[in-house]
Amino acid sequence: MTATSYDLLAASAFLTGLSEGHLRQLSYTASRCVFRAGSRVFAEGGHADRFWLINAGRIDLDTHVPGRGDVVVETLGPGAVLGWSWLFPPYRWHFGAFAPQTTFAVSLDASGVRRLCERDPALGYQLTSRFVQVVVERLQATRMRLLDLYKVPS
Repeated sequence: MTATSYDLLAASAFLTGLSEGHLRQLSYTASRCVFRAGSRVFAEGGHADRFWLINAGRIDLDTHVPGRGDVVVETLGPGAVLGWSWLFPPYRWHFGAFAPQTTFAVSLDASGVRRLCERDPALGYQLTSRFVQVVVERLQATRMRLLDLYKVPS
């Protein structure tokens, strides 16, 4: 038996603690997706119109560093959430994302989720709180990676 979108969302660590009703609402905005090995998921600066919950595989987050090109700042695996820029205007990706291997995920439509959050402030609070934590973790990972890149040799 194939798992439904609801089942996949309910199994996500990122969404642990959400009510059955909130998970059901989110499931209507969700669909399964596959990123083929070697594909770019999104480019830094592009329009952010969704986010993903990674089930299997790996996604590399990168940013353009002048003189160095695109630098991987974090690697995301099963259980991770990909994409937070959809939540905050102007809805532009702050990083790029690349699939170095085939990756399976659940995709959630940003405009649908934003509408749900507007109609249900409790859901909006729950998701915003979780995504703010993701933002903090990503910025910390980026900071550490850039410090490594520009470390002065002793």
